[in-house]
Amino acid sequence: MRKAVGIQSLVAYLQSVNYPLSEETVQKLIAAKRIPHQRLLGKTIIFNLDYIDSWIKTAENNQIE
Repeated sequence: MRKAVGIQSLVAYLQSVNYPLSEETVQKLIAAKRIPHQRLLGKTIIFNLDYIDSWIKTAENNQIE
């Protein structure tokens, strides 16, 4: 499983795939449960990058329509 640990790691990954989001936006998406993630031990957040890639494709398709 490709993964990013923490919001900053995810933000860096999103930037590398030309889907930049700010830390604040990612935090809002997490709070609204609109981005795939897992929370471990209360504070550590892990993002499965395969799920993130699918989420990006879905988000891009929804913007086009």
